Amino acid sequence: MIVTEVEIGGTKRGRIAYSFDDIALVPTRRTRNPEDVSTNWKIDAYDFSFPIMAAPMDSVVSPDVAINYGKLGGLAVLDLEGLWTRYEDPQSEFKKIANAKSNSAVELLQQIYSAPIKPELIKERIKQIKSAGVIAAASLSPRAVVKHFKSVVEAGIDIFVIRGSTVSAEHVSTGDEPLNLKKFIYELDVPVIVGGCASHQAGLHLMRTGAAGVLVGFGGGAAHTTADVLGVRVPMATAVADVAAARREYLDESEGRYVHVIADGSVGKSGDISKAIAMGADAVMVGSALARSNSAPGGGKHWGSEAVHKDLPRGQVVELGVAGTLEQILFGPSTNAEGTLNLVGALKQAMATTGYSDLKELQRIEVVVNSVKS
Repeated sequence: MIVTEVEIGGTKRGRIAYSFDDIALVPTRRTRNPEDVSTNWKIDAYDFSFPIMAAPMDSVVSPDVAINYGKLGGLAVLDLEGLWTRYEDPQSEFKKIANAKSNSAVELLQQIYSAPIKPELIKERIKQIKSAGVIAAASLSPRAVVKHFKSVVEAGIDIFVIRGSTVSAEHVSTGDEPLNLKKFIYELDVPVIVGGCASHQAGLHLMRTGAAGVLVGFGGGAAHTTADVLGVRVPMATAVADVAAARREYLDESEGRYVHVIADGSVGKSGDISKAIAMGADAVMVGSALARSNSAPGGGKHWGSEAVHKDLPRGQVVELGVAGTLEQILFGPSTNAEGTLNLVGALKQAMATTGYSDLKELQRIEVVVNSVKS
Protein backbone atom coordinates (compact mmCIF):
# COMPACT_ATOMS: atom_id res chain seq x y z
CA MET A 1 0.00 0.00 0.00
CA ILE A 2 1.42 3.40 -1.02
CA VAL A 3 1.04 6.06 1.63
CA THR A 4 -0.05 9.44 0.19
CA GLU A 5 -0.86 11.19 3.46
CA VAL A 6 0.53 10.92 6.96
CA GLU A 7 -0.61 11.99 10.38
CA ILE A 8 1.69 14.66 11.77
CA GLY A 9 -0.09 15.00 15.09
CA GLY A 10 -3.50 14.84 16.67
CA THR A 11 -4.97 17.68 14.64
CA LYS A 12 -2.97 17.74 11.43
CA ARG A 13 -2.37 15.46 8.48
CA GLY A 14 0.04 16.16 5.65
CA ARG A 15 0.14 15.10 2.04
CA ILE A 16 3.36 13.48 0.83
CA ALA A 17 4.95 15.39 -2.06
CA TYR A 18 7.98 14.82 -4.26
CA SER A 19 10.82 16.94 -5.59
CA PHE A 20 12.62 16.41 -8.89
CA ASP A 21 15.36 14.57 -6.99
CA ASP A 22 12.78 12.01 -5.86
CA ILE A 23 11.79 10.85 -9.35
CA ALA A 24 13.41 9.31 -12.44
CA LEU A 25 12.35 8.71 -16.04
CA VAL A 26 11.66 5.22 -17.37
CA PRO A 27 12.88 4.35 -20.90
CA THR A 28 10.45 2.82 -23.38
CA ARG A 29 11.16 -0.20 -25.59
CA ARG A 30 12.61 2.07 -28.31
CA THR A 31 15.39 4.61 -28.52
CA ARG A 32 16.14 7.36 -31.04
CA ASN A 33 19.04 9.39 -32.33
CA PRO A 34 19.27 12.77 -30.56
CA GLU A 35 19.28 14.43 -34.01
CA ASP A 36 15.79 13.01 -34.62
CA VAL A 37 14.04 14.62 -31.65
CA SER A 38 12.49 18.09 -31.49
CA THR A 39 12.77 20.48 -28.56
CA ASN A 40 10.65 23.14 -30.29
CA TRP A 41 8.22 25.01 -28.05
CA LYS A 42 5.42 27.34 -29.13
CA ILE A 43 3.39 29.62 -26.87
CA ASP A 44 0.67 31.76 -28.40
CA ALA A 45 2.04 32.94 -31.78
CA TYR A 46 5.71 32.63 -30.81
CA ASP A 47 8.02 29.74 -31.69
CA PHE A 48 11.22 28.83 -29.86
CA SER A 49 13.90 26.23 -30.55
CA PHE A 50 14.01 25.01 -26.95
CA PRO A 51 11.71 25.25 -23.88
CA ILE A 52 14.18 26.93 -21.52
CA MET A 53 13.26 30.47 -20.46
CA ALA A 54 15.95 32.69 -18.94
CA ALA A 55 14.60 33.87 -15.59
CA PRO A 56 13.94 37.58 -14.93
CA MET A 57 16.84 38.04 -12.54
CA ASP A 58 19.47 40.78 -12.74
CA SER A 59 22.28 38.26 -12.32
CA VAL A 60 21.01 36.37 -15.40
CA VAL A 61 19.38 38.69 -17.94
CA SER A 62 20.47 42.07 -19.29
CA PRO A 63 19.09 43.61 -22.49
CA ASP A 64 22.17 42.33 -24.34
CA VAL A 65 21.76 38.82 -22.91
CA ALA A 66 18.06 38.86 -23.84
CA ILE A 67 19.00 39.73 -27.42
CA ASN A 68 21.68 37.04 -27.66
CA TYR A 69 19.40 34.46 -26.04
CA GLY A 70 16.65 35.28 -28.51
CA LYS A 71 19.00 34.93 -31.45
CA LEU A 72 20.00 31.50 -30.13
CA GLY A 73 16.34 30.46 -30.30
CA GLY A 74 15.17 30.94 -26.72
CA LEU A 75 13.13 33.38 -24.64
CA ALA A 76 14.80 35.54 -22.00
CA VAL A 77 12.74 37.63 -19.59
CA LEU A 78 14.03 41.00 -18.36
CA ASP A 79 13.18 42.07 -14.81
CA LEU A 80 11.56 45.51 -15.10
CA GLU A 81 12.06 46.12 -11.38
CA GLY A 82 15.78 45.46 -11.59
CA LEU A 83 18.87 47.57 -12.03
CA TRP A 84 18.29 48.09 -15.76
CA THR A 85 15.20 50.21 -15.08
CA ARG A 86 16.58 52.01 -12.04
CA TYR A 87 19.93 53.14 -13.46
CA GLU A 88 20.85 54.50 -16.88
CA ASP A 89 24.13 52.58 -16.64
CA PRO A 90 24.04 50.03 -13.80
CA GLN A 91 27.54 48.62 -14.36
CA SER A 92 28.95 50.34 -11.28
CA GLU A 93 26.17 48.81 -9.18
CA PHE A 94 26.97 45.35 -10.51
CA LYS A 95 30.60 45.90 -9.55
CA LYS A 96 29.59 46.81 -6.00
CA ILE A 97 27.60 43.57 -5.72
CA ALA A 98 30.47 41.55 -7.20
CA ASN A 99 32.86 42.95 -4.60
CA ALA A 100 30.50 42.70 -1.63
CA LYS A 101 31.30 40.40 1.27
CA SER A 102 28.72 37.71 1.87
CA ASN A 103 27.74 38.99 5.32
CA SER A 104 26.79 42.42 3.94
CA ALA A 105 25.58 41.55 0.44
CA VAL A 106 21.84 41.59 1.17
CA GLU A 107 22.04 44.94 2.96
CA LEU A 108 23.94 46.33 -0.04
CA LEU A 109 21.26 45.00 -2.39
CA GLN A 110 18.58 46.73 -0.35
CA GLN A 111 20.44 50.02 -0.68
CA ILE A 112 21.11 49.68 -4.41
CA TYR A 113 17.54 48.65 -5.23
CA SER A 114 16.07 51.53 -3.24
CA ALA A 115 16.60 53.75 -6.31
CA PRO A 116 13.25 54.43 -8.01
CA ILE A 117 12.12 52.68 -11.19
CA LYS A 118 12.15 55.05 -14.15
CA PRO A 119 9.27 54.53 -16.63
CA GLU A 120 11.37 55.93 -19.47
CA LEU A 121 13.98 53.20 -18.86
CA ILE A 122 11.27 50.52 -18.98
CA LYS A 123 10.37 51.71 -22.48
CA GLU A 124 14.01 52.08 -23.53
CA ARG A 125 15.03 48.54 -22.46
CA ILE A 126 12.05 46.87 -24.16
CA LYS A 127 12.57 48.83 -27.35
CA GLN A 128 16.27 47.93 -27.30
CA ILE A 129 15.41 44.23 -27.29
CA LYS A 130 12.70 44.57 -29.95
CA SER A 131 14.95 46.63 -32.23
CA ALA A 132 17.33 43.66 -32.39
CA GLY A 133 14.60 41.61 -34.02
CA VAL A 134 13.95 39.16 -31.18
CA ILE A 135 10.85 38.53 -29.07
CA ALA A 136 10.75 40.93 -26.12
CA ALA A 137 9.58 39.50 -22.79
CA ALA A 138 9.72 41.27 -19.45
CA SER A 139 8.31 40.86 -15.97
CA LEU A 140 6.77 42.85 -13.16
CA SER A 141 5.62 41.72 -9.73
CA PRO A 142 1.87 41.93 -9.00
CA ARG A 143 2.32 45.02 -6.85
CA ALA A 144 4.15 46.85 -9.64
CA VAL A 145 1.86 45.95 -12.54
CA VAL A 146 -0.81 48.58 -11.91
CA LYS A 147 1.80 51.32 -11.64
CA HIS A 148 4.01 50.44 -14.61
CA PHE A 149 2.10 48.30 -17.11
CA LYS A 150 1.24 51.28 -19.36
CA SER A 151 4.94 51.90 -19.98
CA VAL A 152 5.34 48.21 -20.83
CA VAL A 153 2.46 48.24 -23.31
CA GLU A 154 3.56 51.51 -24.92
CA ALA A 155 7.00 50.02 -25.53
CA GLY A 156 5.44 47.18 -27.54
CA ILE A 157 6.14 44.20 -25.29
CA ASP A 158 5.58 40.82 -26.97
CA ILE A 159 5.13 38.58 -23.91
CA PHE A 160 4.32 40.01 -20.47
CA VAL A 161 5.25 38.05 -17.33
CA ILE A 162 3.69 38.71 -13.93
CA ARG A 163 5.93 36.90 -11.49
CA GLY A 164 5.98 36.79 -7.72
CA SER A 165 6.57 34.35 -4.90
CA THR A 166 2.85 33.65 -4.98
CA VAL A 167 0.42 35.14 -7.49
CA SER A 168 -3.33 34.81 -7.05
CA ALA A 169 -6.13 35.47 -9.51
CA GLU A 170 -6.87 38.65 -7.59
CA HIS A 171 -4.09 40.42 -5.71
CA VAL A 172 -5.72 42.16 -2.75
CA SER A 173 -4.13 45.27 -1.28
CA THR A 174 -5.50 47.86 1.14
CA GLY A 175 -2.74 50.34 0.32
CA ASP A 176 -2.65 50.25 -3.48
CA GLU A 177 -5.13 49.70 -6.27
CA PRO A 178 -5.80 45.94 -6.35
CA LEU A 179 -4.80 43.92 -9.40
CA ASN A 180 -7.66 41.93 -10.88
CA LEU A 181 -5.81 39.57 -13.20
CA LYS A 182 -8.87 38.45 -15.12
CA LYS A 183 -9.85 42.01 -16.01
CA PHE A 184 -6.26 43.04 -16.66
CA ILE A 185 -5.41 40.15 -18.99
CA TYR A 186 -8.70 40.52 -20.85
CA GLU A 187 -7.89 44.15 -21.65
CA LEU A 188 -4.24 43.49 -22.53
CA ASP A 189 -3.58 42.55 -26.14
CA VAL A 190 -0.45 40.44 -25.54
CA PRO A 191 0.03 36.94 -24.08
CA VAL A 192 0.56 36.99 -20.32
CA ILE A 193 2.42 34.42 -18.23
CA VAL A 194 1.57 34.50 -14.51
CA GLY A 195 2.83 32.79 -11.36
CA GLY A 196 3.98 31.30 -9.14
CA CYS A 197 1.51 28.82 -7.89
CA ALA A 198 1.89 25.38 -6.40
CA SER A 199 -1.48 23.62 -6.33
CA HIS A 200 -4.21 22.34 -8.61
CA GLN A 201 -6.73 24.90 -7.41
CA ALA A 202 -4.38 27.89 -7.58
CA GLY A 203 -3.24 26.87 -11.05
CA LEU A 204 -6.83 26.47 -12.25
CA HIS A 205 -7.74 29.92 -10.95
CA LEU A 206 -4.82 31.49 -12.81
CA MET A 207 -5.77 29.67 -16.01
CA ARG A 208 -9.28 31.10 -15.75
CA THR A 209 -7.86 34.62 -15.87
CA GLY A 210 -6.99 34.11 -19.53
CA ALA A 211 -3.24 33.64 -19.00
CA ALA A 212 -1.28 32.04 -21.82
CA GLY A 213 1.04 30.36 -19.33
CA VAL A 214 1.24 29.62 -15.61
CA LEU A 215 4.48 29.53 -13.62
CA VAL A 216 4.70 26.70 -11.11
CA GLY A 217 6.92 27.22 -8.08
CA PHE A 218 8.36 30.20 -6.31
CA GLY A 219 11.41 30.82 -8.52
CA GLY A 220 14.67 31.83 -6.90
CA GLY A 221 16.24 28.39 -6.75
CA ALA A 222 19.81 28.51 -5.49
CA ALA A 223 19.42 32.09 -4.24
CA HIS A 224 16.04 31.59 -2.57
CA THR A 225 15.53 31.39 1.22
CA THR A 226 11.72 31.51 1.36
CA ALA A 227 11.58 28.15 3.13
CA ASP A 228 13.83 29.49 5.91
CA VAL A 229 12.13 32.89 6.22
CA LEU A 230 8.46 32.07 5.64
CA GLY A 231 8.31 28.30 6.03
CA VAL A 232 6.92 28.02 2.49
CA ARG A 233 8.36 25.38 0.16
CA VAL A 234 7.24 23.66 -3.04
CA PRO A 235 8.26 20.05 -3.84
CA MET A 236 8.35 20.68 -7.57
CA ALA A 237 7.57 17.27 -9.09
CA THR A 238 4.24 17.14 -7.25
CA ALA A 239 3.47 20.82 -7.87
CA VAL A 240 4.04 20.55 -11.63
CA ALA A 241 1.94 17.39 -11.87
CA ASP A 242 -0.88 19.05 -9.91
CA VAL A 243 -0.97 22.14 -12.13
CA ALA A 244 -0.69 19.97 -15.26
CA ALA A 245 -3.83 18.17 -14.04
CA ALA A 246 -5.49 21.57 -13.67
CA ARG A 247 -4.51 22.32 -17.26
CA ARG A 248 -6.30 19.18 -18.43
CA GLU A 249 -9.39 20.15 -16.42
CA TYR A 250 -9.34 23.68 -17.81
CA LEU A 251 -8.89 22.35 -21.35
CA ASP A 252 -12.25 20.58 -20.99
CA GLU A 253 -13.86 23.46 -19.14
CA SER A 254 -12.83 26.03 -21.77
CA GLU A 255 -13.60 23.70 -24.69
CA GLY A 256 -10.05 23.49 -25.96
CA ARG A 257 -8.05 26.44 -24.63
CA TYR A 258 -4.53 25.21 -23.79
CA VAL A 259 -2.54 26.99 -21.08
CA HIS A 260 1.19 26.33 -20.83
CA VAL A 261 2.65 25.06 -17.57
CA ILE A 262 6.14 26.41 -16.86
CA ALA A 263 8.27 25.01 -14.03
CA ASP A 264 9.88 27.92 -12.18
CA GLY A 265 12.11 26.71 -9.37
CA SER A 266 14.50 23.86 -8.51
CA VAL A 267 15.58 23.59 -12.15
CA GLY A 268 19.31 23.80 -11.57
CA LYS A 269 20.67 21.00 -13.76
CA SER A 270 19.88 19.52 -17.13
CA GLY A 271 18.22 16.44 -15.63
CA ASP A 272 15.70 18.68 -13.85
CA ILE A 273 14.54 20.02 -17.22
CA SER A 274 13.58 16.60 -18.59
CA LYS A 275 11.98 15.66 -15.26
CA ALA A 276 9.90 18.85 -15.22
CA ILE A 277 8.58 18.13 -18.71
CA ALA A 278 7.95 14.51 -17.77
CA MET A 279 5.73 15.72 -14.92
CA GLY A 280 3.70 17.80 -17.36
CA ALA A 281 5.53 21.09 -17.87
CA ASP A 282 5.68 22.62 -21.33
CA ALA A 283 8.77 24.68 -20.51
CA VAL A 284 11.04 25.64 -17.62
CA MET A 285 12.35 28.88 -16.16
CA VAL A 286 16.09 28.70 -15.44
CA GLY A 287 18.25 31.06 -13.41
CA SER A 288 21.33 29.60 -11.72
CA ALA A 289 22.53 27.55 -14.70
CA LEU A 290 22.47 30.61 -16.97
CA ALA A 291 23.98 32.86 -14.29
CA ARG A 292 27.20 30.89 -14.84
CA SER A 293 27.68 32.19 -18.40
CA ASN A 294 30.52 34.60 -19.05
CA SER A 295 28.02 37.15 -20.40
CA ALA A 296 25.69 37.04 -17.38
CA PRO A 297 25.46 40.48 -15.72
CA GLY A 298 26.20 39.03 -12.27
CA GLY A 299 29.66 37.88 -13.28
CA GLY A 300 29.20 34.50 -11.62
CA LYS A 301 27.25 35.81 -8.63
CA HIS A 302 23.55 35.09 -8.45
CA TRP A 303 20.59 36.65 -6.67
CA GLY A 304 16.86 37.11 -7.18
CA SER A 305 14.33 39.84 -6.56
CA GLU A 306 13.38 38.23 -3.25
CA ALA A 307 16.78 39.21 -1.85
CA VAL A 308 16.19 42.95 -2.27
CA HIS A 309 12.96 43.30 -0.28
CA LYS A 310 13.35 46.35 1.94
CA ASP A 311 11.67 44.80 5.00
CA LEU A 312 11.92 41.02 4.69
CA PRO A 313 14.51 39.72 2.21
CA ARG A 314 14.03 36.06 1.27
CA GLY A 315 17.12 35.49 -0.79
CA GLN A 316 20.87 35.83 -0.80
CA VAL A 317 23.81 36.45 -3.09
CA VAL A 318 25.47 33.16 -3.98
CA GLU A 319 28.83 32.63 -5.67
CA LEU A 320 28.39 30.28 -8.64
CA GLY A 321 31.42 31.16 -10.72
CA VAL A 322 31.68 31.22 -14.51
CA ALA A 323 31.28 27.91 -16.37
CA GLY A 324 31.41 28.95 -20.03
CA THR A 325 29.73 30.95 -22.75
CA LEU A 326 25.97 31.17 -23.05
CA GLU A 327 26.19 29.02 -26.20
CA GLN A 328 28.19 26.37 -24.34
CA ILE A 329 25.74 26.29 -21.44
CA LEU A 330 22.86 25.80 -23.85
CA PHE A 331 24.40 23.68 -26.61
CA GLY A 332 27.77 22.44 -25.36
CA PRO A 333 30.18 20.91 -25.64
CA SER A 334 30.18 20.07 -21.96
CA THR A 335 33.45 19.77 -20.11
CA ASN A 336 31.97 18.23 -16.96
CA ALA A 337 29.49 15.54 -15.96
CA GLU A 338 27.52 17.71 -13.52
CA GLY A 339 24.53 18.63 -15.70
CA THR A 340 25.40 22.32 -15.84
CA LEU A 341 26.51 22.55 -19.49
CA ASN A 342 24.79 21.63 -22.78
CA LEU A 343 21.27 21.90 -21.34
CA VAL A 344 19.54 21.54 -24.69
CA GLY A 345 21.78 18.66 -25.73
CA ALA A 346 21.01 16.85 -22.48
CA LEU A 347 17.28 17.29 -23.02
CA LYS A 348 17.61 15.86 -26.54
CA GLN A 349 19.64 12.93 -25.22
CA ALA A 350 17.07 12.24 -22.49
CA MET A 351 14.29 12.24 -25.09
CA ALA A 352 16.30 10.00 -27.41
CA THR A 353 17.23 7.57 -24.63
CA THR A 354 13.62 7.22 -23.51
CA GLY A 355 12.24 7.02 -27.06
CA TYR A 356 10.22 10.24 -27.35
CA SER A 357 10.34 12.52 -30.38
CA ASP A 358 8.92 15.81 -29.04
CA LEU A 359 8.03 17.58 -25.82
CA LYS A 360 4.35 16.66 -25.84
CA GLU A 361 5.28 13.00 -26.12
CA LEU A 362 7.78 13.30 -23.27
CA GLN A 363 4.97 14.52 -21.00
CA ARG A 364 3.44 11.03 -21.27
CA ILE A 365 6.54 9.18 -20.10
CA GLU A 366 6.41 6.75 -17.19
CA VAL A 367 8.26 7.88 -14.07
CA VAL A 368 9.31 6.12 -10.91
CA VAL A 369 9.75 7.33 -7.36
CA ASN A 370 13.25 6.62 -6.10
CA SER A 371 11.98 5.69 -2.63
CA VAL A 372 8.44 5.79 -1.28
CA LYS A 373 8.11 8.21 1.61
CA SER A 374 6.24 6.97 4.64
